[in-house]
Amino acid sequence: MKTLFDTKELLNEFDINLIGIDEAGRGALAGPMMMAACKLNKKLDGLCDSKKLSEKKREELYEIIIKNSNYLILAFSSEQIDALGLSTCLKTGLKLIKKHFKAENNFLYDGNTNLGINGIKTQIKADTSILQVSAASILAKVSKDKVMNFLAKDFPCYEFEKNKAYGTKAHKEVIAKFGICKLHRKSFKLL
Repeated sequence: MKTLFDTKELLNEFDINLIGIDEAGRGALAGPMMMAACKLNKKLDGLCDSKKLSEKKREELYEIIIKNSNYLILAFSSEQIDALGLSTCLKTGLKLIKKHFKAENNFLYDGNTNLGINGIKTQIKADTSILQVSAASILAKVSKDKVMNFLAKDFPCYEFEKNKAYGTKAHKEVIAKFGICKLHRKSFKLL
């Protein structure tokens, strides 16, 4: 019997009841972590891991995805991440996603742990091979980037519009020179 997650056999099949889940900004030094869940209404072309797409292509696909899916995008602020920790934020996100979508759906989260949330399957690199997870990856990444582009206007020296709050050499040099801003995650090792 073929299971939902026999990836090699299912790469070219489309499951209307599959909810793909991914996050963006998990390892960023500042700003929110975004989680997205996506249930596609039909098979879409061009979807793959958001990190393998240009910013322009991600934004084009984002618009196509939101018009052809039932989706949910959640944001966990740097304050929430500092207060609760990443694991608790991720667990909360998975619970909210399950609550938003009906139980008869199948849930697939990109990664190696479902953080103890029953009914959520995991698969490493699912964002590279499963359309719904690729779509969730794109929704999360574009949402995160839009937030960081907006916040960059208030904190220009950190160049969030370029580094998207990740720990680039230039970002760490600015932190060393000017210190942190209110968007930085104080529970993270920033330097």
